[in-house]
Amino acid sequence: MAPVPTAALTSSSQGSTKKMTSSGLPSSNGDLNNTSAMRSVQLPPRDPQLAYKSLALSPSEDDIEVRSKYRPFLLPEEIQLTDWVSRLELATATKMALDDMEITNFRLKVLVLYGSLRRRSYSQLLAYEVSRILFRLGCDVRVYDPRGLPVKDDEQHEHHKVQELRELSRWSDGHFWVSPEQHGTVTGVFKNQIDWIPLSTGSVRPTQGRTLGLAQVSGGSQSFNTVNSLRILGRWMRMFAIPNQSSVPQAYTLFTGEDEAEGGSRFKACGNRDRLVDCAEEFVKFSERKPMQDDDSESTNGV
Repeated sequence: MAPVPTAALTSSSQGSTKKMTSSGLPSSNGDLNNTSAMRSVQLPPRDPQLAYKSLALSPSEDDIEVRSKYRPFLLPEEIQLTDWVSRLELATATKMALDDMEITNFRLKVLVLYGSLRRRSYSQLLAYEVSRILFRLGCDVRVYDPRGLPVKDDEQHEHHKVQELRELSRWSDGHFWVSPEQHGTVTGVFKNQIDWIPLSTGSVRPTQGRTLGLAQVSGGSQSFNTVNSLRILGRWMRMFAIPNQSSVPQAYTLFTGEDEAEGGSRFKACGNRDRLVDCAEEFVKFSERKPMQDDDSESTNGV
């Protein structure tokens, strides 16, 4: 590929710049290990008109019942138009999402799972934030509430919460999982949800081929135990986990109070928030935006 001129890329969430060399490689800042194994790249075109455009379903386009039950992350319109998610520069991901939506006439269907029943659950708050980013990028996002889901056994397959979870998993094109770290691994609340999703229907895993995004929260120093465990779970379920992942340490310090600005309980500006944005963008870029082959239902959220 031909070299590209020196240019600067603007970070999606902080506005910082990353200098590019004339060979199309990021500047090594004197460390050859940063660039010696990299190929020259063509910088993607960035349409300024799409930088802050939202592809989110409007209330008039959305299903009222779905919006009420599965989109608890939505905020009043006046907040959505001015909050930190609305101010993200997402030109490249938005362009890719828009092109795919126009070609397929479908929105990417994303099931978001979190792993805590606490009243102020930081995995839930993080799940809501990534849901807002994905929703802005045109995804049909549905968050499952694990309250009331029975402990996995061989007798309650017809329980309404079990049936609800299985139907959402079947409906989805991809999952985004957010679990707290408890005793160095995923919580029982989170694992219980995964255990209720069948390993196979006939010879095919119901989750086979779906894209998977991963995040964890912890109360102490940064750890990757939980996202590593989630990655193993995803591989076992034959899902494609994106390379990026988010690990949020000392989560109790990184969210605003319940009555503060932008609706309260929002992720504070920090490097961990930037990483979450990167994960959401990468999730959209890696996902095949088309209806699953085994889905015999019609989407009600086409564009």
